[in-house]
Amino acid sequence: MPAVVAAVLLFIAFLINAADISTNDVFTSTDVMLLGLVALSLHLAGVGGARVGRGRRR
Repeated sequence: MPAVVAAVLLFIAFLINAADISTNDVFTSTDVMLLGLVALSLHLAGVGGARVGRGRRR
């Protein structure tokens, strides 16, 4: 799931940068890109991966 979030955030950052959309000082394309990289690093670290079930052991 964090990989999908990272892809969406990086795509939004690309669109903001490519379209030269002016945003306020708090919300820039660099900030969105860094949030995407954080989500990508969480994905690579294994956060938000598959669940470990507590099934019966045989």
